[in-house]
Amino acid sequence: MVINNDLTELQKNIGYTFKDISFLELALTHSSVVHERMVNKGESNERIEFLGDAVLELVSSEYLYKRFPDYPEGQMTKLRASLVCEPSLANDAKEIKLSDFIILGFGENKSGGRYRDSIVSDAFEAVIGAIFLDGGFEEAKKFILRFVLNDIENKALFHDSKSLLQEFVQNKMKKSVQYKILSETGPDHDKFFVSQVFLDEEPMETGEGRSKKAAEQQAAYKTYLKLKLK
Repeated sequence: MVINNDLTELQKNIGYTFKDISFLELALTHSSVVHERMVNKGESNERIEFLGDAVLELVSSEYLYKRFPDYPEGQMTKLRASLVCEPSLANDAKEIKLSDFIILGFGENKSGGRYRDSIVSDAFEAVIGAIFLDGGFEEAKKFILRFVLNDIENKALFHDSKSLLQEFVQNKMKKSVQYKILSETGPDHDKFFVSQVFLDEEPMETGEGRSKKAAEQQAAYKTYLKLKLK
C-alpha cells in the first residue's frame, strides 16, 4: 500500500528525473509486498539498498576526508556513523517525503511500518542505489551531498546530544539528567511521544517523536543548545 503513487512528485522532491522509472519503483518496494504476493525476492528493494549503502559510504567517506583534513581516522569514522545511521537517514528522508511513496504489504502498512526508521532509511539508501543505476555515480553523489551531507555539524550534535548533555551537566553543573515522558498518544503501531529533560528537579526543554528515544534525543538536543548559549 502507498499513500502517494505520483512518482513525478517524488522525482521533483528528489531533484532527479529517472530515465528508467522501474529503478525508482524497485527502490520503493518493501519486502513485505514480496512476501504477501509470494514472488521473487529480487522484486523488493533489498538488493538495490545494498548497492545504495555502498555508494553512500564511498561518497560520505570522500567528503569527510576532503572537508576535514586534520581529522584522524577515528574521528572521521564517528562522524560518518552519525550521518549515515538509521535515525539520521530516516530524518533526511522527511525532506523528500519518502514515507508517502514506500510500497508496503497490507500488514506492514497497517502496523505502522511506513514511519519505522528501519524501513524508511533502507528505502532512502535504495533510492541512492536507483539513482546510481539510472544516472551514474555523479548523480547519486549530488543527491547525497544535497540531502545527507548538509548541515553536518548540527546533525552530528543531534546524534550525540544525550551523551553531550550528560557530560556537560555533570562537569559544569554537577546535576543529574533525567527524562520523563509527558504524553504517549496513538495506537500501539503508531505511537507519538513527548519527553522532557529535568536537571535534578528543574524542568528543561521538551522533545517529540515516534519513539521514546527519539523524543528524548530531541529534548536533549534543545536543552544542550540552550545551556551552551547561556
